[in-house]
Amino acid sequence: MSPSFRVRAVNTALDSENRIHNDHVAAEYGFRGGLVPGVTVYGYLTSAVIGRLGQEWLHRGAIDVRFFEPYYEGEEVAVSIADLPEGRIKAEAGSRASATAWIDNSELMLEYPPEYSHTRQTASRETIRPGMILSTVEKTLELSQPGVSAPLDGFIGPERFAHPSVILNLANELLMQNYSLGPWIHSSSEVRNSSPAHDGERLQARGKILDAYERKGHELVVLDVTILSAGRLISRIRHTAIWQPRKI
Repeated sequence: MSPSFRVRAVNTALDSENRIHNDHVAAEYGFRGGLVPGVTVYGYLTSAVIGRLGQEWLHRGAIDVRFFEPYYEGEEVAVSIADLPEGRIKAEAGSRASATAWIDNSELMLEYPPEYSHTRQTASRETIRPGMILSTVEKTLELSQPGVSAPLDGFIGPERFAHPSVILNLANELLMQNYSLGPWIHSSSEVRNSSPAHDGERLQARGKILDAYERKGHELVVLDVTILSAGRLISRIRHTAIWQPRKI
């Protein structure tokens, strides 16, 4: 396994209302600093994936990613790629995050959560429950600044396709728009791409809660997220977060 590239991690969420990215708050949960967002680390991984599989991956690629330990501001991230059977590849960010990616020729399900609107709720076991339809997020892409993909560009190629981290971050925004949360942690995602999004496009993120459970003192939620642009499917995402981490 050889490094595909190296990058200095950027905590792209210093100003986020999710205070797990703040040094002092993160310390209360046993971390040595504010966490670099999972979507940012995902961006580093997917940049290596696109380097190996090409931009075709943006059109019909798949990836399953898990985060084991956080990165912190300024740390070097060595992203490496290894070939797996059946045309799949493994991308790793050291020992702290791992993903399996491939070109997916299967048809994505066209049934997805409906457009919906409701007021933001306080997160609790009663309000975060399977079957809940989430209030739709709408956002126009503005990719001139790196944002969650920093220090990498927010777009890919002359077509200015949205960086994968920008798309996955909409799943985070969906959770945060629907629930008032304390510090929380993105733990894994399963992403199935259908078409890339371009700079300036207006995207819609719809979702529902698939599962909610407790594990080792952490409260977790699993979201079913669909990203659309004027009815065109961009991505389907199974998105897992620890919405209430266990304190030390």
